[in-house]
Amino acid sequence: MACHGNNATPPSPAIAPGAERIDPAEAALGARIDPRIPALMPGFDAPFFQAGLAGYSDAAMRIIARRLGCPCCVTEALLDRTLLAGGRGFAKADLGDLHDNIPGGAEDHPLVGQIMGSDPEEMAVGAVKMAEQGRRGERAYRDMVYTRPGEFPRRCDREEPKDHAADESLINPDATFQAIDVNLACPVKKISAKARGGHWLADPDGALEILKAVRQAVPESIPVTVKLRRGSDDSPEAERNFMRLFDGAYELGCAWTTVHGRTVEQKYVGPSRWTFLRELVQRRPDCIIFGSGDVWDVHDIFRMIAYTGVHAVSVARGCIGNPWIFRQARQMMAGETPTPPTIAEQRDVLEQHFMLSVALNGERKAGLMMRKFGVRFAAHHPQGEEVRREFIAVKTVEDWRTVLNTHYEHTRELMPSA
Repeated sequence: MACHGNNATPPSPAIAPGAERIDPAEAALGARIDPRIPALMPGFDAPFFQAGLAGYSDAAMRIIARRLGCPCCVTEALLDRTLLAGGRGFAKADLGDLHDNIPGGAEDHPLVGQIMGSDPEEMAVGAVKMAEQGRRGERAYRDMVYTRPGEFPRRCDREEPKDHAADESLINPDATFQAIDVNLACPVKKISAKARGGHWLADPDGALEILKAVRQAVPESIPVTVKLRRGSDDSPEAERNFMRLFDGAYELGCAWTTVHGRTVEQKYVGPSRWTFLRELVQRRPDCIIFGSGDVWDVHDIFRMIAYTGVHAVSVARGCIGNPWIFRQARQMMAGETPTPPTIAEQRDVLEQHFMLSVALNGERKAGLMMRKFGVRFAAHHPQGEEVRREFIAVKTVEDWRTVLNTHYEHTRELMPSA
């Protein structure tokens, strides 16, 4: 189950009348990170970051983005109940492989771990398990929520509240998430008539129960943040529900929100509304607000900042196969012209990405994983369509090597031997 759609809108502009008159280069020169953000999350030093992308943003992709200037990354969403199931369920959550979403070593910081679910207690304990990296053992976390460890998912007695707070002695700041992000945006289906993801926008009071439980359970040293969409639909009631949830999140102590400019009803079809983001920032000038939606290239990052006033921009589909967007953003902030990747740079990044994926997934899975990345990377090649077709056909490590040796200038041998 993924938080994206196969019928997603192709790259197109957001609804932002007048944004076309913004000079991105001029906007970039004035773009700075709000000092409150690195104070909460050291290392987050630029007003953009890589979003969590289901099926893509594993540690290999995140590290490549960081090497090219990305200051912060978010994991794809992990389902709370699957996190608590332990065993195989914990190793392969139905919203992504867990091992793809845990910190990938010293390079993979700061990292935001994203969680999604339907029950305040399960969300709270799932967040604690993420923060502690499971150090109490599988049974201990289930016991915090359920009656007996062997009777998952039986409920515990509500009249005997459990202590869901994290144990700070179990949290290693160098080996855990620097923030926990509660996903109230993904337009997944409901389960057993229960809301999760973006469906909580129609039930702001229920969503606030989740945020309160997570914020109380996670140590104050770890910020809790929220991913939202601008509403469940375009109705006045949906906007009122959004504002109730938005304001309540800050009242509960959430550090910031990332607001996507589409509704839940839209899923990923049709333009996002930057006009909504601009009005939201104007209505709540003291809140740290990040923006998301229709950021397709580096110029869109700075157009969004200049047009809406958001404090940072979430780069999602626009960075798949284009990690150079982060290098280009830093170049523009320094007053330089953003440079496209040379063929040699493309090969170098493709090789680095492949080696990281091999280390993470093994050669067989890396070959399959990198096929979909190669298809997107091909867009930067002068013979992009031909290269794309050949990447689609890749099945083995040797196939992958053949495409690189045929179409990309050889720089240095980084590929593992077959």
